[in-house]
Amino acid sequence: MQLRVRSMLFAAAGTLAALSFSAQAASPSYPERPIRMIVPFAPGGASDFVGRIIQGKLASELGQNVVIENRTGASGYIGVEIASQATPDGYTLLLGNIGTMAINAAVYPKFKVKPLDAFIGVTQVVDVPGMVVVNPSLPVHSIKDLIEYAKARPGKLNFSAAGIGSNSRLAFELFQQKAGIKIVMVPYKGGAGGAAVAVAQGEVKVTMLTSSSLLPFIRQGRMRLLAVIAPHRLSAAPDAPTMAESGFPELTVGSWQGVFVPKDTPHKVVERLFPAIVNTMKDPEVIKHLDTASAASITSKSPEDFRKFWADECDRWAKVVKDIGLVNK
Repeated sequence: MQLRVRSMLFAAAGTLAALSFSAQAASPSYPERPIRMIVPFAPGGASDFVGRIIQGKLASELGQNVVIENRTGASGYIGVEIASQATPDGYTLLLGNIGTMAINAAVYPKFKVKPLDAFIGVTQVVDVPGMVVVNPSLPVHSIKDLIEYAKARPGKLNFSAAGIGSNSRLAFELFQQKAGIKIVMVPYKGGAGGAAVAVAQGEVKVTMLTSSSLLPFIRQGRMRLLAVIAPHRLSAAPDAPTMAESGFPELTVGSWQGVFVPKDTPHKVVERLFPAIVNTMKDPEVIKHLDTASAASITSKSPEDFRKFWADECDRWAKVVKDIGLVNK
């Protein structure tokens, strides 16, 4: 009898603790202390660039400091894993991107954390357009020219990519599939560094990276821009057609990024975060700073809408990974 009573007391205590935690996390006073935003890449990259642009305005919207925490390694997996293990109380956010949240699960099936199962997506925040560029020594001036040049020299041309499983590599592989060409991939560490510099210096002739990585070289005349990966032409390069205009409607989405929280985060916390992040992304100063790299501020209609977009992206890139046999066993 005593054991039974003791068990009942422990159970009641556990229930009260859970209710207390839930009430505190979902409290209208949330947030009551600083919030950390994990960026799973090194300072200076596209994700860090976006995180630091939105940091100040988001802090103002929430009434608490937002602290950027760079946790790098394993193609972004280290930061994703740390964020997935955080207490689901709204005080840890993850700034995830197309690679960490939609591609890595297919490329690296041994990774224990499956983003769709481990996180709640709050909203998309940006889309960083991609660009197709060539070294100026290559006698091509359009996507059509590039395809004709590559078909006449199968396996003779090379392209740089920001890692074996990077979204830039997969996007280029998708382009090759649709175009019926074969260009050899040369992996580098990072897009803004090795992969872009290699084309500027002529080590490789072609690449497909983010606009933030390529625009400085284009403006210096060290690269020739053939097309942009975006729904519309870019103000920074109005004469460059989109990939859709060039015959590749599959390539309209660039390197998107979004804000995520660990699963089991209370719905009321997500409801508090969603409008705060949306308001942040509509701020004129935030938009102005993003525009310096041609990054577009794009928010979701709701967390549910973002979830659907995210799941569709996972399916799309999983198919590409399977088709090119890229699974890392």
